[in-house]
Amino acid sequence: MKTEFKAKFLQHINKRRQDQGFTLIELLVVIIIIGILSAIALPSFLSQANKAKQTEAKQYVSSINKGVQAYYAENTKFVTDISLLGLGLKTETTNYGYTIGTTGAGGVTSAATPNAATLASLKGYAGAVAVTAPDASGASGTQTILCETTSPAAPTAIVLAGSNTVCTGMTLVTK
Repeated sequence: MKTEFKAKFLQHINKRRQDQGFTLIELLVVIIIIGILSAIALPSFLSQANKAKQTEAKQYVSSINKGVQAYYAENTKFVTDISLLGLGLKTETTNYGYTIGTTGAGGVTSAATPNAATLASLKGYAGAVAVTAPDASGASGTQTILCETTSPAAPTAIVLAGSNTVCTGMTLVTK
């Protein structure tokens, strides 16, 4: 082989060896970009996890409300024990505790209270079933309501007043 060709060939081989790997600056840039992306995505991910936990509470309170309505339709009286509803719901889960409040002549309340460990991050929920005022034909029925606390906290009371049942200190989810 010619000497010039050998020299160029050796330079080419040495250049390939130098191009292998990353520099420290390139690695630092990649780590900084990953850090920025994770700082943006992590709070969004955590809020989605809390929303999923809160959906459990909404579903449980709605189920309790529907169970109370069905019990009232069959027995013409309200129930104060979740187990009598026959829904198979737990009264205590990882995130919430569920209760049915005392009944009055006009209805019953239910609540989903965040457990002590999750109280600072999860909203509370309250529900109620109330007897509506008789209509023109004299027939009355029941109405349900579901309320959510405005910030992470235990739910407050619901004012039972038949078709005028309202959330106090909370926002209305469904009526």
